[in-house]
Amino acid sequence: MIFSNVLIKWYLQNKRDLPWRKTTDPYPIWLSEIMLQQTRVAQGMPYFFSFTTSFPTVFDLANADEEQVLKLWQGLGYYSRARNLHKTAQIVANEMNGVFPNNYKDLLKLKGIGEYTAAAIASFSYNESVPVVDGNVFRVLSRYFDIETDIAQASAKKEFASLALELMPKDNPAIFNQAIMEFGALQCVPKNPDCSICVFNKSCAALQKKKVNQLPVKSKKLKARNRYFNYIIAIDEVGNTIIHKRTSKGIWHNLYEFPLIETEGVEDFDTIVHQIEHFLPVESKVVSLLEYNAESIIHKLSHQHLHIKFWKASVKGKLEKGINLETLKTFPFPIVIHNFIEDKL
Repeated sequence: MIFSNVLIKWYLQNKRDLPWRKTTDPYPIWLSEIMLQQTRVAQGMPYFFSFTTSFPTVFDLANADEEQVLKLWQGLGYYSRARNLHKTAQIVANEMNGVFPNNYKDLLKLKGIGEYTAAAIASFSYNESVPVVDGNVFRVLSRYFDIETDIAQASAKKEFASLALELMPKDNPAIFNQAIMEFGALQCVPKNPDCSICVFNKSCAALQKKKVNQLPVKSKKLKARNRYFNYIIAIDEVGNTIIHKRTSKGIWHNLYEFPLIETEGVEDFDTIVHQIEHFLPVESKVVSLLEYNAESIIHKLSHQHLHIKFWKASVKGKLEKGINLETLKTFPFPIVIHNFIEDKL
């Protein structure tokens, strides 16, 4: 088909030199695909190199401690990806002798591998004819064919996958999948694409109808919830502090944090003074309390906006299970706490 030929020709002339494109080994392909979910290539690349250096094989990743994996992942966000990555590595290493399933259907059974990632691995590693459908693919196809289906609807993926499969050359599905994603990432970008230099500017339906900035159609997301976090950095007489692991489900599961007072809004000094001793070890006696940041740090997650204040509480004597700054820095933290430790402690 003309669309596929033009697209692949464009890709061969414009593709980025990315390390996971130089192999058909499913391990680095899988790593890259998990890392690049909700993440730009420029941001994900250093993490890809860190992981492949620390864990050259799926066996190395499987044998690693979860905290080591989370520490390397620190800053990429969506930490369930890292936990699932680790669990899947253990299944592949221990139950499959280190060999990934060689087809889309079986890849889908692995933890953390959804339709998109399974399609990417199946096509890139095993040349199976399965289309990848991500934001780039939705955008390119909806514009080129003027499709007004709301891509937030569950049925949209099936519709676009069916169209992509029809367009895909069956002798080389891998290159088609790479090409359409790259085209969406580099040329048919979300805002203000330069259609004047586009290889499809004579045949793109959205361009002819002046609808490029209206497509794809996507219904609005739910409003983000505001949460107010007050972290207490207790410092004892020898300079030690305390942290704990977040074990409850939800954000930052299995990462570490300082004692936390969550409030209904931004709280003042007096409120924190009255509550603080309930959140520290029983024997701790606070002798002074200071704000590290007068203005809340706003940390935006996909469905939550966290308003974060850090408070320094000097305590009498020695904290039980207190740790020094050097030890503190070895634990995996959410990036907002990691940055605070690097900047302020």
